[in-house]
Amino acid sequence: MSKSSPRRFGGRSTGTVTVIEAKVHRSSARNARMAFILTAVIVGLLSAVVAASSIHPILAVFVGALIGVPTGGLAWVLVRIWPVIRLLWWWSTETILAVVLLTAWVQLANHTPTVVTLIVVALVVGVPVAIRPVRRQAIAWTWCLVVRHRLRVCFAQFIIANQSGSLPLILWARPTPVGERVWVYLRPGLSEKDLEGRLDKIAVTCHASTVLIERASENNAAYLRFDIKRREVLTAHVGSPLVDVIDPAAPVSASPLTVPTALDLPDVHMPPVTLPTQGKPAGKKPAPATTANGSKPAASSASSVEDDDTSDWI
Repeated sequence: MSKSSPRRFGGRSTGTVTVIEAKVHRSSARNARMAFILTAVIVGLLSAVVAASSIHPILAVFVGALIGVPTGGLAWVLVRIWPVIRLLWWWSTETILAVVLLTAWVQLANHTPTVVTLIVVALVVGVPVAIRPVRRQAIAWTWCLVVRHRLRVCFAQFIIANQSGSLPLILWARPTPVGERVWVYLRPGLSEKDLEGRLDKIAVTCHASTVLIERASENNAAYLRFDIKRREVLTAHVGSPLVDVIDPAAPVSASPLTVPTALDLPDVHMPPVTLPTQGKPAGKKPAPATTANGSKPAASSASSVEDDDTSDWI
């Protein structure tokens, strides 16, 4: 639903202010007509059947029409204003906070003196600024409100919606040690795989470092959880309790401590290993060779064989 204004401010004409997109407006009107017809016919027939058991059938038809038409009109109104209800849901937290703060201010100003009112306002504003844990929690919850609107901008600008133009329903958000966690319910036309390719753009829009997406329910693929990461907590400096255990009066060594970076083998003392001596294999002596006339070979040949050391063969 768009609204054009031809008014001029300072010599400059204003443009078109779009509250509800035209595609969503047309889809809502079509769905509202269908809801009216279906609800009126179904409720009217059921009412006529029930009324026919006690009155004349012709009168039962009129009774069914009197019940079905208003019920169909109620369905038409609910479907027609659904885009407005969704907008109110997106700004529900901010609206409730504004109403509560304005109501508290009016009641405080009407029932207390001006000095007391100023003191209370100073405490309400000054405590979150002065106390660090309170200030950090206030900033974290403020980012949760901002992230819900930034995700809506992502879905409206560069993530394709379904044919009717309805965007995913952004449910709620809460702070985490590294950023925020937001739960989103997808409408028909989107899936987790479609969003995984646009995580870098979502991170840029949400002013974050990285964005992760995973399913929030094992039984429903449309229920997703966005983890928006702004800082890295694992790189923070954490104080060690071992420092308090060290005696301040303990002497400090003059030489710097050398941290070994590799294994020094010469410093490893190992006992010497002695291998056993391998002797000649025991066996039968070969029979002395004889010549053709039956005499033994010469002694010199036998001595040369004995002098040969067989241990060198091994």
